[in-house]
Amino acid sequence: MSLRILSSLVRTRASAPRLIAAPITSRYSSSGHGQESFEAFSDRYVTFFQSVQDIFELQRGLNNCFAHDLVPSTAVVEAALRAARRVDDYSTAVRIFEGIKEKVENQGQYDAYLRELKSVKDELGVQTKEELYA
Repeated sequence: MSLRILSSLVRTRASAPRLIAAPITSRYSSSGHGQESFEAFSDRYVTFFQSVQDIFELQRGLNNCFAHDLVPSTAVVEAALRAARRVDDYSTAVRIFEGIKEKVENQGQYDAYLRELKSVKDELGVQTKEELYA
């Protein structure tokens, strides 16, 4: 094989894009049932949102949290709201309520979340989309 062909093969292999798969992990509870409990889920996301330091981290955490087939607890929502205000991202704070509205089964459940989180909303100065455009 000539030196020219060999060097061309080396360059092609070195410059070819490589796909790196992200590791797939799943959460298992200590009960051995293979699924994380709602309490463990809530604790994990409260802890996560309490440590968020930038908008990207906040939005990544919200996407992951809301991707699950459950409605986050009010403790998780409160931690996420506080994180949004800490990183100075008011629009994401408003969108958190939009996400809750989409996740709950009916308006009554959404209203219950709003009542439960009223003091936090008032403290942080966050309004829902409906309140902003009323």
